[in-house]
Amino acid sequence: MSNMFEESTYKFRPLADRMRPRNFDEFVGQEHLISSNSFLVKAIRSGAIGSCIFYGPPGCGKTTIAGIIAEACNGVFKKLNAVSSGVGDAKEIIAEAKSNLELYGTRTYLLLDECHRWSKAQSDCVLEAIEKGYIIFIGSTTENPYISMTRAIVSRCKVFEFKPLSVKDIVKALNKCLKDRERGLGGIDIVIDDETLSYLAYNSSGDMRTCYNALEFAVSIADKNSDGQIVITNDIIDDCLQRGNIALDENTSYDMLSAFCKSLRGSDTDAALFYCQRLLVSGYDPCVIARRLIAHASEDIGMADSNALLMAISALTSCEKLGLPECNLTLSHAIIYICEAEKSNSVYEAMSSARADAEAYKNARVPNHLKNHPTGYKDGHGAYKYPHNFGGYVKQQYLPDELKSKIYYVPKENGREKGLVRKKSKFEKL
Repeated sequence: MSNMFEESTYKFRPLADRMRPRNFDEFVGQEHLISSNSFLVKAIRSGAIGSCIFYGPPGCGKTTIAGIIAEACNGVFKKLNAVSSGVGDAKEIIAEAKSNLELYGTRTYLLLDECHRWSKAQSDCVLEAIEKGYIIFIGSTTENPYISMTRAIVSRCKVFEFKPLSVKDIVKALNKCLKDRERGLGGIDIVIDDETLSYLAYNSSGDMRTCYNALEFAVSIADKNSDGQIVITNDIIDDCLQRGNIALDENTSYDMLSAFCKSLRGSDTDAALFYCQRLLVSGYDPCVIARRLIAHASEDIGMADSNALLMAISALTSCEKLGLPECNLTLSHAIIYICEAEKSNSVYEAMSSARADAEAYKNARVPNHLKNHPTGYKDGHGAYKYPHNFGGYVKQQYLPDELKSKIYYVPKENGREKGLVRKKSKFEKL
């Protein structure tokens, strides 16, 4: 501990904070970022790490790695939260960082949590400091920085995408915590089996912080057995995660989602609604369900009723903008529409066939008359004919020579697609 105050308050800090990894050896997950041959690790070892943005879901290690970087590079670590800080706070840190660099040659690492929440004016105040190297900026965000942040900041940073922690990674960290007598729960006699640990890990949605908080709470409320041991069960985990007793394990959730998708394809509205609600009451992300609706709207309905795609996209927008419980109604609306709609897989078949040829004919050349900058060379097709000068359609070759007679899209006799049979007089291949 750095001082007596920290030592006296250490035991009152949350378990998630006490168990925060201090180096890469203690860190779990994100192997794509912290493997020995990764760009990030090589940059840290060489002292060449520059300003960067860590983007990913909560509790996956973004703040932790920022702290490890500052420690590994022997720098000063400063932290701000974009929600509660402003230009004045940033300028104060920048002034101190400039002084440390000029007097002691020490770099300052500024971690800005929730960096997407800063306005353009707030972001602009650190641009000069980043460019001149007074600070190494490390932004941490759960939002896509290419959309949510100013381009000026993003263009000056390397973006690293973090992924949700796997069940295996979380269980590994929990086992360390249960054995660690100094920082974790190793000094407490706890009984928790591997199945319950996996159950906790899975239902934490890849969030290590959520896991630690739930485990710490579970230890405080669980009853002791006759031997004085604290016994933690799935039911206690449900209570601590604020879930009901109907949470799903990993295999069952995949089965439910599979049944949901097959019910959509099979036009069983009642089954699709049931599986959707069963997933939602178990804490499933409604956006995942909505994204499946979008896929099925094109795969199983397609041109038979293109409005199904609009309904599915509206459902996803509702899930993203409103969230539960409000988005549940829109989601159900889209499910009913997709189940009741006429079905056609012609879009899927056309896509698959075209993709197969795209992979098989990688060297197929675009006909000369269709090129962006056609030359005077005549390839047997003459000049490009503008369809609107011919009443909206004119017969000419569009596909490469190797595929000029190929037909990918074949309409089915279902729904609005019925009757979309191509007239030979207009659409026959050359």
